[in-house]
Amino acid sequence: MKISKLSIALILAASMLTSCSGSDNSGSGASSAAPAEATTSAAESSSAADVQESSAGSENSESGSNVVKEEMYADLSNGMPDNFEASDGWTNGSMFNVYWRAANVTFENGAMQLIIKDGDENADGIPYSGGEFRSKDFYGYGRYEVSMKAIKNDGVVSSFFTYTGPSDNNPWDEIDIEILGKDTTQVQFNYYTDGKGQHEYLFDLGFDASEDFHTYAFEWHKDKIVWFVDGIEAHTATYKLPVTESKIMMNAWCGIGVDSWLNAFKADNLPLTAEYQWVKFTPFDE
Repeated sequence: MKISKLSIALILAASMLTSCSGSDNSGSGASSAAPAEATTSAAESSSAADVQESSAGSENSESGSNVVKEEMYADLSNGMPDNFEASDGWTNGSMFNVYWRAANVTFENGAMQLIIKDGDENADGIPYSGGEFRSKDFYGYGRYEVSMKAIKNDGVVSSFFTYTGPSDNNPWDEIDIEILGKDTTQVQFNYYTDGKGQHEYLFDLGFDASEDFHTYAFEWHKDKIVWFVDGIEAHTATYKLPVTESKIMMNAWCGIGVDSWLNAFKADNLPLTAEYQWVKFTPFDE
């Protein structure tokens, strides 16, 4: 998915994405189901976060130097896995109205919690804090799965996605599963290839994603991306797909200036918590 150094870059990126037409939608029928603001989602978060992390002196591995080709399973019921880390100490700017805090990533009651709550005096004036969880390694073609329970609240996103970008010496490539708190009976699928998005697709779940854990997944192939909900195929994309190995990421955040996408954030019920039980990657030989 700092502020001062990236503001101009983010504005230019947003302008570029806004100018993209609906012709970028996948050949399988994806449509711009969400407003234009939705095209700058978790990816912009990660892009900005990674760049700040790099500029702050944190150690980032170039894609390819630690690409995982074997199956990975992370049980999130017993604390932080060794191959993951919590984002800490920056904000992404633009639409993200949170400052990432490692303290907002907790492990209790058999699951990981990503928490949105009030900010603190060291948050550069950002009023709220959020939780983000990311793999240390990069992953390529394969099946990505997570068991999660989303936040139900206007103005909030609970996510599971892959991302890489400039701080990894890579183009901005991303594949998204995002549940918008304004309507947790739907899930939004999306992807970015070299910074170009506008592939949003809203899928009706048939249940409320905030009430229980469900399994969300996508299969990333050379020629298609296929999304699944509880093992049932939900959507396929085939147009100009991502190609760059990426990190596995999850975050929970509230937005600002994107009310037409997320609705205005309601802070009456803080803290707000998204929960995750496990995450799994199964590689494809492609």
